[in-house]
Amino acid sequence: MAKKYIIEGGYPLKGKITPNGNKNAALPILAATILTDEEVILRNVPNIEDVNIMIKILGELGKKIEKIDEHCYKFSGVVTSNSINSELGRKIRTSILFVGPMLARIGEIELPPPGGDVIGRRRLDTHFLALSKLGSSVDVTSTFKLTANKLVGKDIFLDEASVTGTENAVMAAVLAEGQTILMNAASEPHVQDLCNLLNQMGANIDGIGSNILRIKGVQKLHGTDFTIGMDFMEVGSLIGLAAVTRSELEILNCQPENMNMARLTFGKLGIRWETDGKSIFMPGHQELKVQSDIGGMIPKIDDAPWPGFPPDLMSIVIVTATQVEGTVLVFEKMFESRMFFVDKLVSMGAKIILCDPHRAVITGPAHLRGTTLTSPDIRAGMALVIAALCAEGKSTIHNVIQIERGYENLPAKLRSLGAHISVAED
Repeated sequence: MAKKYIIEGGYPLKGKITPNGNKNAALPILAATILTDEEVILRNVPNIEDVNIMIKILGELGKKIEKIDEHCYKFSGVVTSNSINSELGRKIRTSILFVGPMLARIGEIELPPPGGDVIGRRRLDTHFLALSKLGSSVDVTSTFKLTANKLVGKDIFLDEASVTGTENAVMAAVLAEGQTILMNAASEPHVQDLCNLLNQMGANIDGIGSNILRIKGVQKLHGTDFTIGMDFMEVGSLIGLAAVTRSELEILNCQPENMNMARLTFGKLGIRWETDGKSIFMPGHQELKVQSDIGGMIPKIDDAPWPGFPPDLMSIVIVTATQVEGTVLVFEKMFESRMFFVDKLVSMGAKIILCDPHRAVITGPAHLRGTTLTSPDIRAGMALVIAALCAEGKSTIHNVIQIERGYENLPAKLRSLGAHISVAED
């Protein structure tokens, strides 16, 4: 049954909150369980729709799955199928992450074109070019068919620092013969999490956290017990939420070391926070004011591959900027359709000029009013929730399945902080 959120805005929040495991780490790590028949225990697995679909696909491929508790699973057994269910594969983009481990383990896979968020062209060429270098053949028709009699390590320079392209190449290379040097590799925390898991399983990956990964192939990987890191995208969302609702929040166990660029970027909007060990404290009633560049120039906020500002937080920073005194230019470089949700913010009263698919000029603070909205994707959907919580009056948000693909139990979490949010059948 479809659901909708009903939100009454204008109430400050307060309390402590713990983010869930990193969705973007959990998805490739789940795929990596294919690389061994031995038991792999994964902890801090977020209970969200995309993860549940990946687990269903693993079950259909033949893996034995035991749910230990809400956030912990045990995986074991051999893969018995080379084909990914078409209906499940089309629901999420990360079904493509099964390609690397399946080629490494059984030498073949067939899957439908992946689904996921519609935020612009999301090319798969990087995946196929890297896997072809390692020895696979690719047949693209109505489905993707990849085969490999033998994977052999190579020097590979990726044509873009693709996160999932890097992850697929690494998962294939860990069992390939010889050494693979992967250059222009992505280095986000979720890529690091995957590489650390693989090394715990017996892989030999050097250079984790850099853009050059050296992978010496091994004959076999073994089981392990691994805890997935915290979701820094959720942390960034909570920072934006606290700022625009003038709320005092303590974000617990959130790996603040992953928020260095976010601190600089939100700092351009006058947003400050304190760190204490593994926690972030957001003081209430901050003076939100755009910090002009030297010479009084309008500052620019843009995204980039890690360690740049994450593209998944651009929607959050856009809605945050609507509540900040001053003008800022937001430049979304990586996805040409991610900014198309700003018309929904404009309908609420935001002062935004969308210059083109990649750039918007935002002037604030704007007095937002509640309205009826539809979530287009995970991050824009969360941005609309944030907008509704700081708006005057009631907002209704439809298509919240998109939000729940990335944020676990969001309404209950927000209610625990004092938010007026309820869930109803749509």
